[in-house]
Amino acid sequence: MGFVENLKQKAAQNKKRIVLPEGYEERTLRAADQVLAEGFADIILIDDEENIRKNVEKWGLKNIDKATIVDPKKNPKKAEYANLLFELRKNKGMTIEKATQLAEQNLYLGCLMIKAGDADGEVSGADSATGDVLRPAFQIIKTKLGNSVVSGAFLMFLQNKEYGENGVMVFADCAVNPVVTAPQLAEIAVATGKTARVLGGFEPRIAMLSFSSKGSAKNEVVDKVVEATRIAKELAPDMQIDGELQADAAIVEAVAAKKAPGSNIAGKANVLIFPSLEVGNIAYKLVQRLGGAEAIGPVLQGIARPVNDLSRGCSVSDIVKMIAITADQAQEN
Repeated sequence: MGFVENLKQKAAQNKKRIVLPEGYEERTLRAADQVLAEGFADIILIDDEENIRKNVEKWGLKNIDKATIVDPKKNPKKAEYANLLFELRKNKGMTIEKATQLAEQNLYLGCLMIKAGDADGEVSGADSATGDVLRPAFQIIKTKLGNSVVSGAFLMFLQNKEYGENGVMVFADCAVNPVVTAPQLAEIAVATGKTARVLGGFEPRIAMLSFSSKGSAKNEVVDKVVEATRIAKELAPDMQIDGELQADAAIVEAVAAKKAPGSNIAGKANVLIFPSLEVGNIAYKLVQRLGGAEAIGPVLQGIARPVNDLSRGCSVSDIVKMIAITADQAQEN
């Protein structure tokens, strides 16, 4: 059974309610139709109900009648959600009038439904900028207890099965934080290890990457990775974590034997933690485009309830995969 089918099978064992705020968008509706046909998640669509019904007929969709449709303008729980938002944000200057307006906006409504316990996770971004997806998530759902940072991981499926976990690796942070501190980098490492366990189904071997291996170079950038490695080991003593390592030392055993002898991670890493967003984003795109890898993500980590962002160039298949991922994350929560 393939990776995505495993995700769907796990999701189906304890179905979660995944809200799709872009209920007007064609790829989103087609993905919802497929998910409902396969039956591995319950779907909540947010948009004008008449508009959804019209598009369902226009595109010949057969399963949307199984979805729950929430019309932001006619929502009977609008006042309840507006009051929830007001209470959450009143110390930041939120008024009940502004909260009522925001409770009618699809992306805010999706997060309010999750916060109120009426949904378990969200997938959005096919027609919205990342900042617009994340802003209500940060304001309403916030980070997990003990977390100070949200990060984005990519599941990378490599053509060469010798690398990672039979060709599967997890890269982070590739999507959210331009610059992080050592403690934040440590948090990202631990969160990504958990993602490998929950979604990848394997025990993480986490390499903290730099341009230095075990003191081969001296620089404050390297020092940050060394400190992050120390903190990450304290945060998660049950995980295998090592650094600082160069990329080749992390994944090639012959190189590891020379650059990091005695390391239990070097040459065998299946999780790569990059020292900055710039490095991580460039790396995953190069591996994807030049190496022919399939990249699934970004999977957002560190939010108290799962909210995942899509690329605006995503396909129906991409959305279906992300719904399965979000459902599995929701099971963990």
